[in-house]
Amino acid sequence: MTLELSVDRSSPVPLYFQLSQQLEAAIEHGTLTPGSLLGNEIELAARLGLSRPTVRQAIQSLVDKGLLVRRRGVGTQVVHSQVKRPLELSSLYDDLEAAGQRPATRVLVNTVVSATAEIAAALGVAEGSDVHQVERLRLAHGEPMAYLCNYLPPALLDLDTAQLEASGLYRMMRAAGITLHSARQSIGARAATAEEAERLAEQAGAPLLTMQRVTFDDTGRAVEYGTHTYRPTRYSFEFQLLVRP
Repeated sequence: MTLELSVDRSSPVPLYFQLSQQLEAAIEHGTLTPGSLLGNEIELAARLGLSRPTVRQAIQSLVDKGLLVRRRGVGTQVVHSQVKRPLELSSLYDDLEAAGQRPATRVLVNTVVSATAEIAAALGVAEGSDVHQVERLRLAHGEPMAYLCNYLPPALLDLDTAQLEASGLYRMMRAAGITLHSARQSIGARAATAEEAERLAEQAGAPLLTMQRVTFDDTGRAVEYGTHTYRPTRYSFEFQLLVRP
């Protein structure tokens, strides 16, 4: 497939950055799929009328982001695209599906546990009372992307393991007649423990994105408390910031 690439020499935006942005967009939109070869730097430079160092700089910026890899004897290859998740009340499954990432889920825990003080406070239930715990590994293109741990009030809905692996939790809630309304969410980062690193195919101590979320339905009832960890090379959050009038 021949990519439609072009650069605007009259633009103040550096040429290498224009090229890297177009290549990144092609990866994100699935025009360049994981495993596909980017092509020869010399041919790309000649086609666009750019110097080879400019093309190399554009490609290196995407190598640094983890989107491309240089393989000896093979060439420059697309590894994966990074999911940029908008800051809205949506599920990771739906976001991955919308981005053409072919999501898959492995349910590792699906059980009832006693609520700790933290979980009880988040869900508005008594400490020590029963809550449903679900732990899932979310994959995209067969690679681990996130580890999701969720707690739900008892008897909220039927958490069938097969259905959890075939769909997203929010989709299951909506199908059960639960109207999701709002959420309180915090985002952070920390080093991966040995166990987390093994789950997500990272090195122990590698940086991970973290997210905690309490989701409420349209009656104000807390219906879910989630603590999630994400691979930052595969995933990021996008914010739109507005000036306060």
